[in-house]
Amino acid sequence: MHALWGPQPGAHNPVTTCRAHVIPALPHAPGSRAYIQPPTEGSQLKLLSVLKRCAAAGAVMLAAISLQPTSASAATPPVVGGTRAAQGEFPFMVRLSMGCGGALYTKDIVLTAAHCVSGSGNNTSITATAGAVDLQSPSAIKVRSTKVLQAPGYNGSGKDWALIKLARPIDLPTLKIAETTAYNSGTFTVAGWGAAREGGPQQRYLLKAQVPFVSDADCAQAYDELIPGEEICAGYNEGGVDTCQGDSGGPMFRRDSAGAWIQVGIVSWGYGCARAGYPGVYTEVSAFASAIKSAAASL
Repeated sequence: MHALWGPQPGAHNPVTTCRAHVIPALPHAPGSRAYIQPPTEGSQLKLLSVLKRCAAAGAVMLAAISLQPTSASAATPPVVGGTRAAQGEFPFMVRLSMGCGGALYTKDIVLTAAHCVSGSGNNTSITATAGAVDLQSPSAIKVRSTKVLQAPGYNGSGKDWALIKLARPIDLPTLKIAETTAYNSGTFTVAGWGAAREGGPQQRYLLKAQVPFVSDADCAQAYDELIPGEEICAGYNEGGVDTCQGDSGGPMFRRDSAGAWIQVGIVSWGYGCARAGYPGVYTEVSAFASAIKSAAASL
């Protein structure tokens, strides 16, 4: 996240990204949010908006179109607007080996973004790491996957969700998902091991931040490609706090009426990271709750 994410070593500088740091996980169809058209005059920002949270290291060649500030001080904190999460604070968080995040939907199923598993095949073995904020912790739980189910009909635009079946259950709390739009308001929490700055490296420790809800009307002013009813936006108009490359697939969540965590969004895409006027775009979980439930039952 911008305040959350960081690219893999050697990563290029993706501007509009899906926020996943995955080389094989990018949709390649023209017109999809993970497709980068060759730059044309005045198109830099548009082509930046494709893979905010999925742009894998080396997957998108945008190094020549750097819009990063050049006067950043070496003393600048590595995370903008985010802080390190405490051990056990978000026990449902999962790190996936292809460079994405996710959350425990059940003890043996991870909910993530469809763009994170594009091209991976339905039986590709992915390693899920859970139970530790420090990815290098000896207490981290690592489990391989046995099956991958991408949202039916996913083509790079909308329907950005997927399920990963694990070889064995992980005995940690799960994160329930919203089934109505009742929680599409207020302030959300985002967390991830992604880049702490646009084009930066992914993080060893889990970072967290809070972002406010942005209405569809306001978000559509920034993004012509927004799909109301399937996507939800969050972020500060002045920027500075956001998810970023490597946070793709992770949850956006808040407290429900009983004080429990509930997932409202899945980190999906946006223009760069934490840019003023460009909020983060998330899969609206409630729109697909029924489909997710049915898909999980089939795994």
